Amino acid sequence: MNKYEARIILLAGSTLCIFLFALLYNAFSRKIDVPSCVPFNKSFEHPSLKQVDDKTYELYLVAQMWSFTPDEIKVPAGSTVDLYLSSKDVVHGFNIVDKAVNLMAVPGAINKTTLHFDKPGVYRIVCHEYCGVGHQNMLGKILVQ
Repeated sequence: MNKYEARIILLAGSTLCIFLFALLYNAFSRKIDVPSCVPFNKSFEHPSLKQVDDKTYELYLVAQMWSFTPDEIKVPAGSTVDLYLSSKDVVHGFNIVDKAVNLMAVPGAINKTTLHFDKPGVYRIVCHEYCGVGHQNMLGKILVQ
């Protein structure tokens, strides 16, 4: 082994040691907490549809790899739904086909919109933000009766 090979091996080993030190330092000493869903709001612990009065509903919906919870929502025609959306893990898209609804589900944040369902039918929900290998199965539906 000549002197240049020894220098390259020493440089590569030093770089590897610095990288491992930085990785371990950040993992254990900084105590960075990544939010899981919305920690300050208990409504997202059990996502569901809540009836406020005879024509008004609140929907707490959580996106996570690779599903929406709840994935099937039933409301009567003529109802108004206040939708509160968040994510447990990564950024997800939320699009209701045939409605002007296009939201992003972001971990630790809440997006809100108000929906009016006048016509009965099935409104499909799709994720439009690539979120991993099961992305194509991330579907839901709103059944308006």
